[in-house]
Amino acid sequence: MKIKTILVSQPAPTDEKSPYHELAKKFNLKIDFRPFIKVEAVQGQDFRQERINILDHTAIVLTSRNAVDHFFRMCKELRLTVPETMKYFCISESVAYYVQKYIVYRKRKVFIGKQSFGDLMDVIKKHKDETYLVPCSDIQKGEIPELLDKANVKYTNAVFYRTVASDLSDIKELSYDMLVFFSPGGIESLKKNFPKFKQNGVFIAAFGPTTAKAVRDNGLRLDLEAPLPEAPSMTGAMELFIKREAKKK
Repeated sequence: MKIKTILVSQPAPTDEKSPYHELAKKFNLKIDFRPFIKVEAVQGQDFRQERINILDHTAIVLTSRNAVDHFFRMCKELRLTVPETMKYFCISESVAYYVQKYIVYRKRKVFIGKQSFGDLMDVIKKHKDETYLVPCSDIQKGEIPELLDKANVKYTNAVFYRTVASDLSDIKELSYDMLVFFSPGGIESLKKNFPKFKQNGVFIAAFGPTTAKAVRDNGLRLDLEAPLPEAPSMTGAMELFIKREAKKK
């Protein structure tokens, strides 16, 4: 079966040079984009019930732009003034750069990992005396508390935002050759929005082991699991898969 139509469960890329556009052009594909999940704020009054005092902490661990936005939103909602002595441990340079929206950037306050949480742990271990707050969503990567526990770091996990299914009721049916997912939440959204969905000949691609597991756990057939050793990106893995399918009779 040749692949001609693809639905990617993420917002459309804003960059004209996106590898998705290159892929569509190269193989004459119709690629649509639609976020299957969205982020909702945890309200201040609900957060108060958790009895977590933000100002009891001396450092904030920031793993995404969402974490940055919702941490500072919550502080504003609770009318807290974050002290200038607060330290920020950011998973990557892009997240650290984004923090500048909210604070005056000083090197002594902002610490940066290379890209993964494991990289950031190397930095955190050098500052074991801090008391860390980890703003997260309701579906946090398991490795984060595991690595913090292993390092005997004093920290608090706090849910500042939730990941929920988008309303996809305007899509009458998923008439695509391939569906592409990046999180377990996307699979949950598929089941919620399309309870009568039958996979049949539709290919399903998943990025990362937790997404792949969610596909299988929901009784769906996983046709492409990215990243691949020879293709670290989803678009690279898709290109190899499309070529392979095109050769089949």
